[in-house]
Amino acid sequence: MIHIGAIQRLERDTKRVAEIVGVLTKFGLADWIRAIPLTRVKDWLKSPDGETISDLTINERIRSALVELGTTFIKLGQMLSTRPDVVGSELAEELGYLQKDTTPDSEAVIRKLFDEEFQKTPEEMFASFEIEAFASASIAQVHKARLPSGEDVVVKIQKTGIQKRIESDLSILSGLAELAEKYSSQVRPYEPVALVKQFRRTILRELNFNEERRNITEFTRNFAEDPTVKFPQAWPEFSSRRVLTMERLVGVMGTEPERMRQTGTDLGKFAQKGANMYLEMIFRDSFYHADPHPGNLMLLPGGVVGVLDCGMAGRLDETTREDIETLLLAVAQSDAESLTDAVLSLGGDKLSDTRDKLRSDLSEFVGEYAGQAIKELEVRTALNSLADIIRRNSIVLPPAVSLLLRTLVLLEGTAKRLSPDFSLAQLIQPFYQRSIGRRFSPQRMLLRLQRTYRDWDRLLRSLPRDLSETIQRIRTGRLTVHLDHRHLDPIINRLVVGVLAASLFLGSSLLWAMKAPPLVADISIFGAVGYLVAAGLIWRLLRAIKRSGNVDSKDD
Repeated sequence: MIHIGAIQRLERDTKRVAEIVGVLTKFGLADWIRAIPLTRVKDWLKSPDGETISDLTINERIRSALVELGTTFIKLGQMLSTRPDVVGSELAEELGYLQKDTTPDSEAVIRKLFDEEFQKTPEEMFASFEIEAFASASIAQVHKARLPSGEDVVVKIQKTGIQKRIESDLSILSGLAELAEKYSSQVRPYEPVALVKQFRRTILRELNFNEERRNITEFTRNFAEDPTVKFPQAWPEFSSRRVLTMERLVGVMGTEPERMRQTGTDLGKFAQKGANMYLEMIFRDSFYHADPHPGNLMLLPGGVVGVLDCGMAGRLDETTREDIETLLLAVAQSDAESLTDAVLSLGGDKLSDTRDKLRSDLSEFVGEYAGQAIKELEVRTALNSLADIIRRNSIVLPPAVSLLLRTLVLLEGTAKRLSPDFSLAQLIQPFYQRSIGRRFSPQRMLLRLQRTYRDWDRLLRSLPRDLSETIQRIRTGRLTVHLDHRHLDPIINRLVVGVLAASLFLGSSLLWAMKAPPLVADISIFGAVGYLVAAGLIWRLLRAIKRSGNVDSKDD
Protein backbone atom coordinates (compact mmCIF):
# COMPACT_ATOMS: atom_id res chain seq x y z
CA MET A 1 0.00 0.00 0.00
CA ILE A 2 1.16 3.55 -0.75
CA HIS A 3 1.18 4.70 2.90
CA ILE A 4 3.54 1.90 4.00
CA GLY A 5 6.30 3.24 1.74
CA ALA A 6 5.57 6.78 2.92
CA ILE A 7 5.92 5.76 6.57
CA GLN A 8 9.19 3.95 5.84
CA ARG A 9 10.62 7.08 4.20
CA LEU A 10 9.65 9.14 7.23
CA GLU A 11 11.20 6.61 9.60
CA ARG A 12 14.52 6.89 7.74
CA ASP A 13 14.62 10.65 8.40
CA THR A 14 13.32 10.57 11.96
CA LYS A 15 15.36 13.53 13.22
CA ARG A 16 14.33 15.87 10.40
CA VAL A 17 10.68 14.75 10.62
CA ALA A 18 10.76 15.50 14.35
CA GLU A 19 12.11 18.98 13.57
CA ILE A 20 9.39 19.61 10.96
CA VAL A 21 6.59 18.43 13.25
CA GLY A 22 8.06 20.46 16.11
CA VAL A 23 8.05 23.67 14.06
CA LEU A 24 4.52 23.04 12.75
CA THR A 25 3.35 22.37 16.30
CA LYS A 26 5.09 25.48 17.59
CA PHE A 27 3.12 27.60 15.14
CA GLY A 28 -0.15 25.71 15.71
CA LEU A 29 -0.20 24.10 12.24
CA ALA A 30 0.02 20.38 13.01
CA ASP A 31 -3.54 19.35 13.90
CA TRP A 32 -3.98 17.53 10.58
CA ILE A 33 -1.04 15.21 11.40
CA ARG A 34 -3.08 13.60 14.19
CA ALA A 35 -5.01 11.68 11.54
CA ILE A 36 -1.83 9.93 10.33
CA PRO A 37 -1.24 6.47 11.90
CA LEU A 38 2.40 7.17 12.82
CA THR A 39 3.12 6.61 16.50
CA ARG A 40 6.24 8.74 16.72
CA VAL A 41 4.49 11.74 15.17
CA LYS A 42 1.68 11.47 17.72
CA ASP A 43 4.25 11.23 20.54
CA TRP A 44 5.93 14.43 19.34
CA LEU A 45 2.57 16.20 19.29
CA LYS A 46 1.92 15.31 22.93
CA SER A 47 4.67 17.62 24.19
CA PRO A 48 5.07 20.50 21.73
CA ASP A 49 8.09 22.72 22.23
CA GLY A 50 8.33 26.45 21.68
CA GLU A 51 6.08 29.34 22.65
CA THR A 52 2.47 29.82 21.59
CA ILE A 53 2.27 32.13 18.59
CA SER A 54 -0.92 34.00 19.48
CA ASP A 55 -0.25 37.40 17.98
CA LEU A 56 0.10 36.20 14.38
CA THR A 57 -2.61 35.42 11.85
CA ILE A 58 -2.77 31.88 10.49
CA ASN A 59 -1.21 33.03 7.21
CA GLU A 60 1.65 34.77 9.01
CA ARG A 61 2.22 31.65 11.11
CA ILE A 62 2.46 29.53 7.97
CA ARG A 63 5.00 31.91 6.43
CA SER A 64 7.05 32.08 9.65
CA ALA A 65 7.06 28.28 10.00
CA LEU A 66 8.31 27.86 6.42
CA VAL A 67 11.13 30.35 7.03
CA GLU A 68 12.17 28.50 10.18
CA LEU A 69 12.18 25.15 8.34
CA GLY A 70 14.72 26.40 5.83
CA THR A 71 15.44 26.48 2.11
CA THR A 72 13.22 23.66 0.84
CA PHE A 73 10.16 24.93 2.66
CA ILE A 74 10.82 28.56 1.71
CA LYS A 75 10.87 27.45 -1.93
CA LEU A 76 7.72 25.37 -1.35
CA GLY A 77 5.99 28.47 0.01
CA GLN A 78 7.15 30.51 -2.98
CA MET A 79 5.72 27.87 -5.29
CA LEU A 80 2.41 27.85 -3.36
CA SER A 81 2.29 31.64 -3.70
CA THR A 82 1.66 30.96 -7.40
CA ARG A 83 -1.36 28.75 -6.55
CA PRO A 84 -4.14 31.02 -5.19
CA ASP A 85 -6.59 28.52 -6.68
CA VAL A 86 -5.27 25.98 -4.15
CA VAL A 87 -4.34 27.96 -1.02
CA GLY A 88 -6.49 31.07 -1.50
CA SER A 89 -5.46 34.58 -2.55
CA GLU A 90 -4.73 35.84 0.99
CA LEU A 91 -2.29 33.04 1.85
CA ALA A 92 -0.76 33.22 -1.64
CA GLU A 93 -0.10 36.93 -1.15
CA GLU A 94 1.46 36.31 2.29
CA LEU A 95 3.70 33.58 0.89
CA GLY A 96 4.86 36.01 -1.78
CA TYR A 97 6.85 37.80 0.95
CA LEU A 98 8.97 34.72 1.66
CA GLN A 99 12.69 35.40 1.54
CA LYS A 100 15.64 34.72 3.79
CA ASP A 101 19.19 36.01 3.83
CA THR A 102 21.69 33.36 4.88
CA THR A 103 25.33 33.18 5.89
CA PRO A 104 27.56 32.75 2.80
CA ASP A 105 29.87 29.77 2.40
CA SER A 106 33.48 30.17 3.52
CA GLU A 107 36.44 30.79 1.21
CA ALA A 108 37.60 27.17 1.54
CA VAL A 109 34.19 25.85 0.52
CA ILE A 110 34.07 28.17 -2.53
CA ARG A 111 37.53 27.09 -3.68
CA LYS A 112 36.57 23.44 -3.33
CA LEU A 113 33.47 24.00 -5.46
CA PHE A 114 35.48 25.71 -8.23
CA ASP A 115 37.91 22.80 -8.21
CA GLU A 116 35.03 20.31 -8.55
CA GLU A 117 33.26 22.27 -11.31
CA PHE A 118 36.18 23.65 -13.36
CA GLN A 119 39.38 22.07 -11.94
CA LYS A 120 40.62 25.66 -11.52
CA THR A 121 40.80 28.28 -8.81
CA PRO A 122 38.72 31.49 -9.09
CA GLU A 123 41.97 33.45 -9.67
CA GLU A 124 42.86 31.19 -12.61
CA MET A 125 39.45 31.72 -14.20
CA PHE A 126 38.95 35.45 -13.65
CA ALA A 127 41.13 38.53 -13.88
CA SER A 128 39.79 39.46 -10.44
CA PHE A 129 37.39 37.74 -8.05
CA GLU A 130 36.00 39.07 -4.75
CA ILE A 131 36.00 36.05 -2.45
CA GLU A 132 33.55 37.77 -0.08
CA ALA A 133 29.94 37.53 -1.32
CA PHE A 134 27.95 40.77 -1.59
CA ALA A 135 24.62 38.90 -1.42
CA SER A 136 23.61 35.52 -0.01
CA ALA A 137 20.19 33.89 -0.24
CA SER A 138 18.87 30.43 0.56
CA ILE A 139 20.18 28.62 -2.53
CA ALA A 140 23.06 30.74 -3.81
CA GLN A 141 25.44 33.57 -3.06
CA VAL A 142 26.74 36.22 -5.45
CA HIS A 143 30.31 37.52 -5.95
CA LYS A 144 31.74 40.33 -8.04
CA ALA A 145 34.41 39.44 -10.60
CA ARG A 146 36.07 40.57 -13.83
CA LEU A 147 36.64 38.43 -16.91
CA PRO A 148 40.07 38.16 -18.55
CA SER A 149 38.59 40.14 -21.46
CA GLY A 150 37.75 43.00 -19.08
CA GLU A 151 33.98 42.73 -18.62
CA ASP A 152 32.61 43.23 -15.09
CA VAL A 153 30.46 40.27 -14.07
CA VAL A 154 28.63 38.73 -11.13
CA VAL A 155 29.20 35.06 -10.27
CA LYS A 156 26.26 33.19 -8.78
CA ILE A 157 27.47 30.19 -6.75
CA GLN A 158 25.23 27.44 -5.37
CA LYS A 159 25.48 26.79 -1.63
CA THR A 160 27.46 23.62 -0.91
CA GLY A 161 25.35 20.67 0.24
CA ILE A 162 22.07 22.43 -0.57
CA GLN A 163 21.00 19.84 -3.16
CA LYS A 164 21.46 16.94 -0.73
CA ARG A 165 19.43 18.73 1.97
CA ILE A 166 16.69 19.61 -0.50
CA GLU A 167 16.45 16.03 -1.82
CA SER A 168 16.16 14.74 1.76
CA ASP A 169 13.37 17.25 2.49
CA LEU A 170 11.63 16.34 -0.77
CA SER A 171 11.57 12.70 0.33
CA ILE A 172 9.97 13.71 3.63
CA LEU A 173 7.48 16.01 1.89
CA SER A 174 6.49 13.18 -0.49
CA GLY A 175 5.85 10.86 2.44
CA LEU A 176 3.84 13.44 4.37
CA ALA A 177 1.85 14.33 1.24
CA GLU A 178 0.91 10.70 0.59
CA LEU A 179 -0.17 10.16 4.20
CA ALA A 180 -2.06 13.46 4.34
CA GLU A 181 -3.93 12.70 1.13
CA LYS A 182 -4.91 9.27 2.44
CA TYR A 183 -5.81 10.08 6.03
CA SER A 184 -6.61 13.79 6.35
CA SER A 185 -9.89 15.06 4.94
CA GLN A 186 -8.72 18.58 5.90
CA VAL A 187 -5.68 18.46 3.59
CA ARG A 188 -6.94 16.10 0.85
CA PRO A 189 -8.77 18.76 -1.25
CA TYR A 190 -5.43 20.55 -1.79
CA GLU A 191 -4.08 17.51 -3.72
CA PRO A 192 -0.79 17.46 -1.77
CA VAL A 193 0.78 14.60 -3.75
CA ALA A 194 0.38 16.45 -7.06
CA LEU A 195 1.63 19.69 -5.51
CA VAL A 196 4.77 18.05 -4.15
CA LYS A 197 5.47 16.46 -7.55
CA GLN A 198 5.16 19.88 -9.20
CA PHE A 199 7.38 21.41 -6.53
CA ARG A 200 10.03 18.70 -7.02
CA ARG A 201 10.23 19.46 -10.74
CA THR A 202 10.40 23.22 -10.10
CA ILE A 203 13.09 23.25 -7.43
CA LEU A 204 15.33 20.67 -9.12
CA ARG A 205 15.26 22.84 -12.26
CA GLU A 206 16.16 25.87 -10.16
CA LEU A 207 19.14 24.01 -8.71
CA ASN A 208 20.52 23.57 -12.23
CA PHE A 209 21.94 26.96 -13.20
CA ASN A 210 22.20 25.82 -16.83
CA GLU A 211 18.40 26.22 -16.95
CA GLU A 212 18.65 29.89 -15.93
CA ARG A 213 21.42 30.46 -18.46
CA ARG A 214 19.21 29.02 -21.24
CA ASN A 215 16.34 31.25 -20.09
CA ILE A 216 18.58 34.32 -20.33
CA THR A 217 19.66 33.32 -23.83
CA GLU A 218 16.05 32.92 -25.01
CA PHE A 219 14.89 36.20 -23.44
CA THR A 220 17.84 38.03 -25.00
CA ARG A 221 17.01 36.56 -28.42
CA ASN A 222 13.32 37.50 -28.11
CA PHE A 223 14.17 41.15 -27.29
CA ALA A 224 17.21 41.53 -29.53
CA GLU A 225 15.45 44.30 -31.53
CA ASP A 226 14.24 46.23 -28.47
CA PRO A 227 16.86 48.70 -27.11
CA THR A 228 14.64 49.60 -24.13
CA VAL A 229 15.03 46.15 -22.52
CA LYS A 230 18.24 44.61 -21.19
CA PHE A 231 18.96 41.10 -19.92
CA PRO A 232 22.42 40.33 -18.48
CA GLN A 233 24.66 38.41 -20.86
CA ALA A 234 25.66 34.95 -19.64
CA TRP A 235 29.05 33.37 -20.32
CA PRO A 236 28.73 29.56 -20.80
CA GLU A 237 32.51 28.99 -20.62
CA PHE A 238 32.54 30.48 -17.11
CA SER A 239 29.36 28.70 -16.00
CA SER A 240 28.28 25.21 -14.95
CA ARG A 241 25.40 23.45 -13.21
CA ARG A 242 26.34 25.13 -9.89
CA VAL A 243 28.00 28.34 -11.12
CA LEU A 244 26.51 31.06 -13.33
CA THR A 245 28.55 34.00 -14.60
CA MET A 246 26.53 36.97 -15.85
CA GLU A 247 27.08 40.55 -16.94
CA ARG A 248 27.01 43.02 -14.04
CA LEU A 249 24.23 45.54 -14.69
CA VAL A 250 24.74 48.96 -13.10
CA GLY A 251 21.64 50.95 -12.25
CA VAL A 252 18.99 51.65 -9.61
CA MET A 253 17.04 48.70 -8.17
CA GLY A 254 13.24 48.67 -8.40
CA THR A 255 13.15 48.48 -4.61
CA GLU A 256 14.38 52.09 -4.48
CA PRO A 257 11.69 54.22 -6.19
CA GLU A 258 12.90 57.39 -4.42
CA ARG A 259 16.39 57.01 -5.91
CA MET A 260 14.76 56.42 -9.29
CA ARG A 261 12.90 59.73 -9.01
CA GLN A 262 16.14 61.50 -8.12
CA THR A 263 17.57 60.48 -11.51
CA GLY A 264 14.81 62.52 -13.18
CA THR A 265 13.17 59.45 -14.70
CA ASP A 266 9.40 59.50 -15.31
CA LEU A 267 8.42 56.47 -13.22
CA GLY A 268 5.02 56.30 -14.90
CA LYS A 269 6.65 55.74 -18.29
CA PHE A 270 9.20 53.37 -16.76
CA ALA A 271 6.43 51.25 -15.17
CA GLN A 272 4.53 51.21 -18.47
CA LYS A 273 7.68 50.20 -20.34
CA GLY A 274 8.36 47.32 -17.92
CA ALA A 275 4.75 46.11 -18.04
CA ASN A 276 4.75 46.25 -21.86
CA MET A 277 7.86 44.08 -21.82
CA TYR A 278 6.08 41.45 -19.71
CA LEU A 279 2.97 41.52 -21.86
CA GLU A 280 5.12 41.04 -24.96
CA MET A 281 6.65 37.99 -23.29
CA ILE A 282 3.21 36.55 -22.47
CA PHE A 283 1.12 37.37 -25.54
CA ARG A 284 3.83 37.43 -28.20
CA ASP A 285 6.43 34.89 -27.10
CA SER A 286 4.43 32.60 -24.76
CA PHE A 287 7.62 32.54 -22.65
CA TYR A 288 7.91 34.95 -19.76
CA HIS A 289 9.91 35.92 -16.67
CA ALA A 290 7.67 34.68 -13.85
CA ASP A 291 8.98 36.70 -10.90
CA PRO A 292 8.40 40.42 -11.58
CA HIS A 293 8.94 41.71 -8.04
CA PRO A 294 10.81 45.04 -7.61
CA GLY A 295 14.10 43.36 -6.66
CA ASN A 296 14.32 41.77 -10.10
CA LEU A 297 13.94 45.02 -12.08
CA MET A 298 16.50 47.82 -12.55
CA LEU A 299 16.51 51.28 -14.00
CA LEU A 300 19.53 51.42 -16.32
CA PRO A 301 21.00 54.55 -17.95
CA GLY A 302 18.74 55.93 -20.69
CA GLY A 303 15.58 54.64 -19.01
CA VAL A 304 16.32 51.04 -20.07
CA VAL A 305 14.56 48.27 -18.12
CA GLY A 306 17.05 45.76 -16.72
CA VAL A 307 15.78 42.30 -15.74
CA LEU A 308 17.54 40.10 -13.16
CA ASP A 309 17.14 36.54 -11.84
CA CYS A 310 15.70 34.61 -14.78
CA GLY A 311 15.56 31.29 -12.94
CA MET A 312 11.76 31.26 -12.71
CA ALA A 313 10.15 31.32 -16.15
CA GLY A 314 6.76 30.29 -17.49
CA ARG A 315 5.94 28.81 -20.86
CA LEU A 316 2.49 28.57 -22.45
CA ASP A 317 1.64 25.92 -25.00
CA GLU A 318 -0.82 26.76 -27.75
CA THR A 319 -3.76 25.00 -26.08
CA THR A 320 -3.25 26.77 -22.74
CA ARG A 321 -2.85 30.13 -24.46
CA GLU A 322 -6.09 29.62 -26.37
CA ASP A 323 -7.89 28.66 -23.15
CA ILE A 324 -6.62 31.86 -21.50
CA GLU A 325 -7.69 33.91 -24.53
CA THR A 326 -11.16 32.35 -24.25
CA LEU A 327 -11.30 33.27 -20.57
CA LEU A 328 -10.25 36.87 -21.30
CA LEU A 329 -12.83 37.12 -24.08
CA ALA A 330 -15.57 35.87 -21.75
CA VAL A 331 -14.61 38.42 -19.07
CA ALA A 332 -14.44 41.26 -21.61
CA GLN A 333 -17.91 40.36 -22.93
CA SER A 334 -19.35 39.85 -19.39
CA ASP A 335 -20.44 36.38 -20.53
CA ALA A 336 -20.81 34.26 -17.37
CA GLU A 337 -21.79 31.15 -19.35
CA SER A 338 -18.68 31.23 -21.54
CA LEU A 339 -16.56 32.11 -18.51
CA THR A 340 -17.92 29.03 -16.73
CA ASP A 341 -17.02 26.87 -19.73
CA ALA A 342 -13.52 28.39 -19.85
CA VAL A 343 -12.86 27.79 -16.13
CA LEU A 344 -14.13 24.22 -16.30
CA SER A 345 -12.01 23.60 -19.39
CA LEU A 346 -8.90 24.94 -17.64
CA GLY A 347 -9.71 22.79 -14.61
CA GLY A 348 -10.08 19.66 -16.73
CA ASP A 349 -13.89 19.44 -16.40
CA LYS A 350 -13.35 17.28 -13.30
CA LEU A 351 -16.20 18.88 -11.38
CA SER A 352 -18.69 19.79 -14.09
CA ASP A 353 -21.48 18.64 -11.72
CA THR A 354 -20.89 21.89 -9.77
CA ARG A 355 -21.54 23.93 -12.90
CA ASP A 356 -24.66 25.70 -11.60
CA LYS A 357 -22.94 26.96 -8.44
CA LEU A 358 -19.84 27.98 -10.39
CA ARG A 359 -21.95 29.84 -12.96
CA SER A 360 -23.78 31.65 -10.15
CA ASP A 361 -20.50 32.74 -8.54
CA LEU A 362 -19.05 33.84 -11.87
CA SER A 363 -22.23 35.79 -12.71
CA GLU A 364 -21.72 37.81 -9.53
CA PHE A 365 -18.05 38.25 -10.42
CA VAL A 366 -18.89 39.49 -13.93
CA GLY A 367 -21.60 41.78 -12.59
CA GLU A 368 -19.20 43.34 -10.09
CA TYR A 369 -16.59 44.28 -12.70
CA ALA A 370 -18.72 44.76 -15.83
CA GLY A 371 -19.65 48.38 -15.08
CA GLN A 372 -16.14 49.58 -14.21
CA ALA A 373 -14.15 51.79 -16.54
CA ILE A 374 -11.16 49.93 -17.93
CA LYS A 375 -8.76 52.48 -16.39
CA GLU A 376 -10.25 51.94 -12.92
CA LEU A 377 -10.17 48.13 -13.06
CA GLU A 378 -7.56 46.55 -10.78
CA VAL A 379 -6.36 43.35 -12.41
CA ARG A 380 -4.85 42.13 -9.15
CA THR A 381 -8.17 42.39 -7.27
CA ALA A 382 -10.12 40.82 -10.13
CA LEU A 383 -7.73 37.87 -10.52
CA ASN A 384 -7.65 37.25 -6.77
CA SER A 385 -11.47 37.23 -6.71
CA LEU A 386 -11.53 34.82 -9.65
CA ALA A 387 -8.97 32.55 -7.93
CA ASP A 388 -11.07 32.48 -4.76
CA ILE A 389 -14.16 31.50 -6.75
CA ILE A 390 -12.22 28.72 -8.46
CA ARG A 391 -10.94 27.47 -5.11
CA ARG A 392 -14.39 27.57 -3.45
CA ASN A 393 -15.68 25.35 -6.24
CA SER A 394 -12.84 22.83 -5.70
CA ILE A 395 -11.33 23.40 -9.15
CA VAL A 396 -7.55 23.11 -9.46
CA LEU A 397 -5.97 25.01 -12.35
CA PRO A 398 -2.96 23.72 -14.30
CA PRO A 399 0.34 25.02 -12.85
CA ALA A 400 1.08 27.00 -16.03
CA VAL A 401 -2.18 28.95 -15.70
CA SER A 402 -1.73 29.60 -11.96
CA LEU A 403 1.81 30.84 -12.56
CA LEU A 404 0.60 33.25 -15.24
CA LEU A 405 -2.16 34.65 -13.01
CA ARG A 406 0.32 35.13 -10.17
CA THR A 407 2.76 36.87 -12.55
CA LEU A 408 0.08 39.35 -13.62
CA VAL A 409 -0.82 40.03 -9.97
CA LEU A 410 2.85 40.67 -9.10
CA LEU A 411 3.35 42.78 -12.21
CA GLU A 412 0.52 45.16 -11.34
CA GLY A 413 1.70 45.40 -7.72
CA THR A 414 5.27 46.24 -8.77
CA ALA A 415 4.13 48.78 -11.37
CA LYS A 416 1.76 50.52 -8.92
CA ARG A 417 4.59 50.78 -6.41
CA LEU A 418 6.49 52.83 -8.99
CA SER A 419 3.46 54.71 -10.32
CA PRO A 420 0.17 54.69 -8.29
CA ASP A 421 -1.83 55.75 -11.39
CA PHE A 422 -0.67 52.75 -13.41
CA SER A 423 -3.46 50.67 -15.03
CA LEU A 424 -2.53 47.16 -16.14
CA ALA A 425 -6.04 46.52 -17.50
CA GLN A 426 -5.72 49.46 -19.87
CA LEU A 427 -2.32 48.25 -20.99
CA ILE A 428 -3.50 44.66 -21.52
CA GLN A 429 -6.40 45.63 -23.79
CA PRO A 430 -4.45 46.10 -27.06
CA PHE A 431 -2.40 42.93 -26.41
CA TYR A 432 -5.58 41.01 -25.73
CA GLN A 433 -7.24 42.36 -28.88
CA ARG A 434 -4.14 41.48 -30.87
CA SER A 435 -4.13 37.92 -29.50
CA ILE A 436 -7.82 37.48 -30.32
CA GLY A 437 -7.16 38.77 -33.84
CA ARG A 438 -4.25 36.35 -34.18
CA ARG A 439 -6.50 33.54 -32.97
CA PHE A 440 -8.89 34.11 -35.86
CA SER A 441 -6.21 34.98 -38.40
CA PRO A 442 -6.08 33.13 -41.76
CA GLN A 443 -2.77 31.50 -40.76
CA ARG A 444 -4.25 30.08 -37.55
CA MET A 445 -7.42 28.94 -39.37
CA LEU A 446 -5.27 27.24 -42.02
CA LEU A 447 -3.28 25.46 -39.31
CA ARG A 448 -6.48 24.21 -37.69
CA LEU A 449 -7.76 23.09 -41.07
CA GLN A 450 -4.56 21.11 -41.65
CA ARG A 451 -4.90 19.42 -38.26
CA THR A 452 -8.56 18.67 -38.90
CA TYR A 453 -7.67 17.23 -42.29
CA ARG A 454 -5.13 14.86 -40.71
CA ASP A 455 -7.72 13.69 -38.15
CA TRP A 456 -10.40 13.11 -40.82
CA ASP A 457 -7.88 11.41 -43.10
CA ARG A 458 -6.89 9.02 -40.32
CA LEU A 459 -10.58 8.32 -39.54
CA LEU A 460 -11.58 7.72 -43.18
CA ARG A 461 -8.66 5.36 -43.75
CA SER A 462 -9.50 3.24 -40.71
CA LEU A 463 -13.32 3.42 -40.99
CA PRO A 464 -13.84 0.82 -43.80
CA ARG A 465 -11.74 -1.78 -41.99
CA ASP A 466 -13.48 -1.16 -38.65
CA LEU A 467 -16.94 -1.37 -40.27
CA SER A 468 -15.99 -4.56 -42.10
CA GLU A 469 -14.82 -6.20 -38.88
CA THR A 470 -17.99 -5.14 -37.04
CA ILE A 471 -20.29 -6.49 -39.80
CA GLN A 472 -18.33 -9.77 -39.90
CA ARG A 473 -18.73 -10.23 -36.14
CA ILE A 474 -22.47 -9.56 -36.40
CA ARG A 475 -22.80 -12.18 -39.14
CA THR A 476 -20.87 -14.82 -37.20
CA GLY A 477 -22.56 -14.01 -33.87
CA ARG A 478 -19.28 -12.98 -32.24
CA LEU A 479 -20.29 -9.37 -31.54
CA THR A 480 -20.40 -8.75 -27.79
CA VAL A 481 -21.59 -5.67 -25.95
CA HIS A 482 -20.10 -4.95 -22.53
CA LEU A 483 -22.18 -2.86 -20.14
CA ASP A 484 -20.53 -1.43 -17.06
CA HIS A 485 -23.07 -1.18 -14.24
CA ARG A 486 -21.43 0.98 -11.61
CA HIS A 487 -22.47 0.90 -7.93
CA LEU A 488 -25.28 -1.61 -8.57
CA ASP A 489 -23.96 -4.41 -6.35
CA PRO A 490 -24.93 -2.78 -3.02
CA ILE A 491 -28.39 -1.94 -4.38
CA ILE A 492 -28.99 -5.49 -5.59
CA ASN A 493 -27.74 -6.93 -2.29
CA ARG A 494 -30.12 -4.72 -0.31
CA LEU A 495 -32.99 -5.67 -2.62
CA VAL A 496 -32.28 -9.37 -2.11
CA VAL A 497 -32.05 -8.94 1.68
CA GLY A 498 -35.30 -6.98 1.69
CA VAL A 499 -37.13 -9.64 -0.33
CA LEU A 500 -35.69 -12.40 1.87
CA ALA A 501 -36.70 -10.59 5.08
CA ALA A 502 -40.23 -10.01 3.77
CA SER A 503 -40.55 -13.65 2.75
CA LEU A 504 -39.32 -14.86 6.15
CA PHE A 505 -41.67 -12.50 7.94
CA LEU A 506 -44.66 -13.66 5.87
CA GLY A 507 -43.77 -17.35 6.19
CA SER A 508 -43.17 -17.04 9.94
CA SER A 509 -46.55 -15.32 10.35
CA LEU A 510 -48.23 -18.26 8.62
CA LEU A 511 -46.37 -20.81 10.81
CA TRP A 512 -47.25 -18.83 13.96
CA ALA A 513 -50.93 -18.52 12.96
CA MET A 514 -51.22 -22.23 12.05
CA LYS A 515 -49.37 -23.21 15.27
CA ALA A 516 -47.10 -25.45 13.23
CA PRO A 517 -45.21 -27.95 15.47
CA PRO A 518 -42.97 -28.18 17.33
CA LEU A 519 -44.66 -25.86 19.86
CA VAL A 520 -43.51 -24.27 23.11
CA ALA A 521 -46.23 -22.59 25.20
CA ASP A 522 -48.53 -22.88 22.20
CA ILE A 523 -46.02 -20.92 20.01
CA SER A 524 -44.53 -22.36 16.81
CA ILE A 525 -40.75 -22.56 17.28
CA PHE A 526 -40.07 -22.26 13.52
CA GLY A 527 -42.41 -19.27 13.35
CA ALA A 528 -40.63 -17.53 16.26
CA VAL A 529 -37.16 -18.25 14.87
CA GLY A 530 -38.27 -16.94 11.46
CA TYR A 531 -39.52 -13.74 13.12
CA LEU A 532 -36.15 -13.23 14.83
CA VAL A 533 -34.13 -13.87 11.67
CA ALA A 534 -36.40 -11.53 9.66
CA ALA A 535 -36.08 -8.83 12.34
CA GLY A 536 -32.28 -9.20 12.29
CA LEU A 537 -32.16 -8.87 8.51
CA ILE A 538 -34.42 -5.80 8.59
CA TRP A 539 -32.26 -4.20 11.31
CA ARG A 540 -29.08 -4.80 9.28
CA LEU A 541 -30.75 -3.45 6.13
CA LEU A 542 -31.90 -0.26 7.89
CA ARG A 543 -28.45 0.27 9.40
CA ALA A 544 -26.78 -0.16 5.97
CA ILE A 545 -29.20 2.33 4.41
CA LYS A 546 -28.59 4.84 7.21
CA ARG A 547 -24.80 4.45 6.90
CA SER A 548 -25.01 4.95 3.14
CA GLY A 549 -27.05 8.10 3.67
CA ASN A 550 -24.40 9.52 6.01
CA VAL A 551 -21.65 8.86 3.50
CA ASP A 552 -23.66 10.51 0.73
CA SER A 553 -24.31 13.57 2.83
CA LYS A 554 -20.61 13.92 3.61
CA ASP A 555 -19.75 13.62 -0.04
CA ASP A 556 -22.26 16.31 -0.87
